[in-house]
Amino acid sequence: MSVDIGNRLRHVRLMHNLSQRELAKRAGVTNSTISLIESNASNPSVGALKRILDGIPIGLAEFFSFEPEKPRKAFYAAEELMEIGKGPISYRQIGDNLFGRSLQILKECYQPGADTGKVPLVHEGEEGGIVLSGRLEVTVDEERRILGPGDAYYFESRRPHRFRCVGPVPCEVISACTPPTF
Repeated sequence: MSVDIGNRLRHVRLMHNLSQRELAKRAGVTNSTISLIESNASNPSVGALKRILDGIPIGLAEFFSFEPEKPRKAFYAAEELMEIGKGPISYRQIGDNLFGRSLQILKECYQPGADTGKVPLVHEGEEGGIVLSGRLEVTVDEERRILGPGDAYYFESRRPHRFRCVGPVPCEVISACTPPTF
């Protein structure tokens, strides 16, 4: 029997209203460690997992014994989308529990000048999106494009990437990534 440690950890972390950054701080590990485990790109040792779970706090036995309900809901009203972003970038996720799911869908809104950061994002998986309104500068590796309404992107997420709203109005994007990375 195979246990999906990454999705299980994400589920427990979100149940306790912790960000990846907060859990990493509590557990004394890097943010990227939590991200790699949750995306199943890294398989922690029992000792490392125990140290991370101590930051929640939850014991190993409880972590492996609970069975979260599989998502069954198929439709979501606009007000049911779960906000997982903060500050000048809003990420509204379809579904509050991604346990057992292999796809994450977001409605993103970048305020003018909002940026995912100077350090490019890198993680396992694939992601794509389509711009609904505004203008979004997307950088993948060394290639940079400014996308407008109707334009889209799709790439392997292990390629360094960054997003930035350019122009005087907010930019709205519908995106999807697999596996879920937030």
